[in-house]
Amino acid sequence: MKIAVVSETSSADKNSAIASTLEGRGHQIVNLGMFKSGASPELGYVHTGLMAGILLNLGRVDYMVGGCSTGQGFAQAAMMYPSVSCGQIHDALDAWLFAQINGGNCVSLRLNQGYGWAGDVNLRMIFDALFSVERGGGYPPHRREAQGKARRLLEQVSATTHKGFAQIIAALPDELLGPVLCYPGMPSLIDVDSIGDEELRNTFRARMRQR
Repeated sequence: MKIAVVSETSSADKNSAIASTLEGRGHQIVNLGMFKSGASPELGYVHTGLMAGILLNLGRVDYMVGGCSTGQGFAQAAMMYPSVSCGQIHDALDAWLFAQINGGNCVSLRLNQGYGWAGDVNLRMIFDALFSVERGGGYPPHRREAQGKARRLLEQVSATTHKGFAQIIAALPDELLGPVLCYPGMPSLIDVDSIGDEELRNTFRARMRQR
């Protein structure tokens, strides 16, 4: 699985702990930073939420790991976009249940509030639980079918209530989209020329040309 790590400015000092704790699990890790708070361009949780939307909708990664001070902001920002199922995760049980029941593709971590002593140990336990079970396996087991039906229904709701992703990218304000499109590592991950959908490819090309 290809997993991207995105850290916004208030929790940039936790980036190395997140990335190192994800290593050695048999996954490909793409660490986009932020690596240092206050660096330029500076990303807030609205920017990193958009990163999640772009990378998941383009299929450039399979999973996003992000967060912010409380975990609330990144979760809300990421869920603004279609095809993103984000869970706010505080501990290993949250992670285990989210993977089993919701089968999502994005998690938001609480990286300042309550992080505290042994916060890195909590991260390790979260990732142990998150990636130790089959996504969508169901819990309790007899609820598997009903939970799968609910997930598929939510996917239909998301497709119905969101604009097409090309329309979203075309309409986003430059103050939000600009820093994300030019952020180190994003242009090569987006790889405009390889986007299969012509409308989406042309939309990204036009917006990136404005940079």
